Amino acid sequence: MRSLFSVTLLLLLALTLTTEASKRKNHKGGKHDKSRPTSECSAAETQYGKCVPEQGDCGDGLREATCKDRTDKIHCKIPCNWKKDISDCKYKFGPWGSCDAVTNTKNRSGTLKRALFNAECQTTVKVSKPCSPKAKKTRGEKKTN
Repeated sequence: MRSLFSVTLLLLLALTLTTEASKRKNHKGGKHDKSRPTSECSAAETQYGKCVPEQGDCGDGLREATCKDRTDKIHCKIPCNWKKDISDCKYKFGPWGSCDAVTNTKNRSGTLKRALFNAECQTTVKVSKPCSPKAKKTRGEKKTN
């Protein structure tokens, strides 16, 4: 009885190892494979559409990549924060300005560094976010209890 249990356990282990090995063998490419179109076109020849989220207004989504007469859907991601309107454009931003008491927001501007996916980008943008409710302490201040 003990030898039958040992043989069964050994066969189960061998089956598990071969299944894992076949999964690894069938996996192709690296981390960017799912976002590349499968066509033979170069990035310069490909026209990319806007990233459309699968649910809500941010998160994982799909974008169309068109080259010659072929259109593919590729995976993309829209950040869930204030950058979602400019997600295909990369900007260099300056520091945040002071808080405007009337609108309770602070602003900053950025200049275009590069456009991703041949996106049409503005050369400069201005973004705003709500002011934080607490004033930040400087490094020299200590907590008082």
